[in-house]
Amino acid sequence: MRKFLLLLFVIASFVQPSLWAQKITVQAKLDSTVMWIGNQTHLTFEVSQQPNQKVNMPVFSDTIVGGLELVEPMRKDTTKSQDGGHILVKQHYTVTAFKDSLLYIPPFPFILNGDTTWSNSLSLKVVQPFKVDTASNTIADIKTVFDPKFDWWELFKTILLILLIIAILVVGFILVRKYIQKRPVFEHVESEEILPAHVIALSQLDKIKNEKSWQHGRIKEYHTELTDVLREYVERIFNIKSMEMTSGEILEHLVAIRNSKKSAYESLKQILQIADLVKFAKWNPTPDENETSLINAYLFVNQTKVEELKPLEEIKSDELKTISES
Repeated sequence: MRKFLLLLFVIASFVQPSLWAQKITVQAKLDSTVMWIGNQTHLTFEVSQQPNQKVNMPVFSDTIVGGLELVEPMRKDTTKSQDGGHILVKQHYTVTAFKDSLLYIPPFPFILNGDTTWSNSLSLKVVQPFKVDTASNTIADIKTVFDPKFDWWELFKTILLILLIIAILVVGFILVRKYIQKRPVFEHVESEEILPAHVIALSQLDKIKNEKSWQHGRIKEYHTELTDVLREYVERIFNIKSMEMTSGEILEHLVAIRNSKKSAYESLKQILQIADLVKFAKWNPTPDENETSLINAYLFVNQTKVEELKPLEEIKSDELKTISES
């Protein structure tokens, strides 16, 4: 009999810890038991269990209970106890409510090997902090609009960054100009003096005269250069697109000077006609015709040129200079 009782005691000493190891504990917690309507709080289920145990926990989709809605998906984390004998599994839910009421959160089942452990019940008071005017149909915000203060420090940092970038670009430009391109950092660019149209044309005619193209057999080149000089001159003086016109179209646009400056008109006509014959009909003009075209070109420019009037102060200065030199 004593041996039988001893055997039962030994068996119980092994079975009882095993049964105790199967038990789990569950605790439900709320970060706050009172919440303003529309605000958020956290609901946490803490399950204390053995590392090798698989506990079936409740799963929520959109709501925990009626009126208590989920804002974010469930977050789960696991921590070990200091002695390593068990682990603490936590389920975190972010919840909110939009109705002024007292919400009851009932116990939820946590199942391990067919045994059910229930969480503790909770309550959450949802408070409306503002007085609602039911007679008004207007919709008001839950909270007033937040007007942030102007951040002067951020503005200062932005301006400082822009100035720093500009300084880096300026220094880079100076280094490239001075040490790589071997050029002055700042070059003094003199404005180019715009010469009158007749001065440019006469200078180009002098160049054609000195080159003596037709004397060297380049007759077509000679007459082409001559007409190009006059076309550019006509375009600047009479403001017509003479470079894009035929000889006949140019003469039609200059019909106004046929009466006032007939000799100039006839000179231009002779130059254009000879040039067209040379370029399109392979005409071989006589030496006199070549010379006449150049003389008529000088005549046309001199008779149609527009002299720029000098300012009165410049005229007086020139007169004083002439008197002092004499």
